[in-house]
Amino acid sequence: MAAFDLPTDQLLDLFQTGDIEVLGRMPYSSNATLLVNVTALADVAAEGADEPRSHRAIYKPGQGERPLWDFPPDLYKREAAMYRLAAFLGWDVVPPTTLVEGPFGEGSLQALVDADFEHHYFTLHEEGVGDTALRKLCVLDIVGNNTDRKSGHCLWVPTEDIEDPDRQPVYGIDHGLSFHAQFKLRTVMWDYVGEPLPADVMVDLERLSDEGLPADISCLLDSFEADATVSRARALLSAGCFPEDDTDGRRWPWPLV
Repeated sequence: MAAFDLPTDQLLDLFQTGDIEVLGRMPYSSNATLLVNVTALADVAAEGADEPRSHRAIYKPGQGERPLWDFPPDLYKREAAMYRLAAFLGWDVVPPTTLVEGPFGEGSLQALVDADFEHHYFTLHEEGVGDTALRKLCVLDIVGNNTDRKSGHCLWVPTEDIEDPDRQPVYGIDHGLSFHAQFKLRTVMWDYVGEPLPADVMVDLERLSDEGLPADISCLLDSFEADATVSRARALLSAGCFPEDDTDGRRWPWPLV
């Protein structure tokens, strides 16, 4: 079972150039979250393929967002920023995401994950599945200041050719409420508290600390948010371990799943 039907570079190219067809609205979403199919018909004619090259995705148009008192508009840009941050760190834990001009205006387009939706963070952690990816997601949430990491936002893709359960792929979704300059972390991922950060994670964070936030990420944030992102990475490096909830339990989202 593969998470996506196309390699990442082909997916992103498809999302930028393909035709976007809205299939319906995803349930239980406070903002407009649309299931779409993206098709590159011109590609097919050139290659002589029997079927169009296509992929399903989640489209979040900016005009479908409800105003928030504590976040600026255009949350969809933060979806793309979190994917770009994960990609910069070299962590394959966020589905390929880009900005597009879609049927309802500018928004984000994220590849739909072909996941086992019976599982989520709590079940995966209990069964010891995808721990490598989950730890990176936990760190990504801290650095990216995710205020809404629910258990159901962790999607597992069962992969037969990866025998080690710890290294099974897990992807995090729904990152619109991230990157605030004020520390607002809310997450269900508190099981690693006090444990040392993995050595490879430390190396990747050191690159962010030394080089700063890449321009293709900082352009989606304001200067305070960009600086705060790098500061959180440096704070993690200084601590060398997963931090504790310092707010007497208020750093949990609701609902949990």
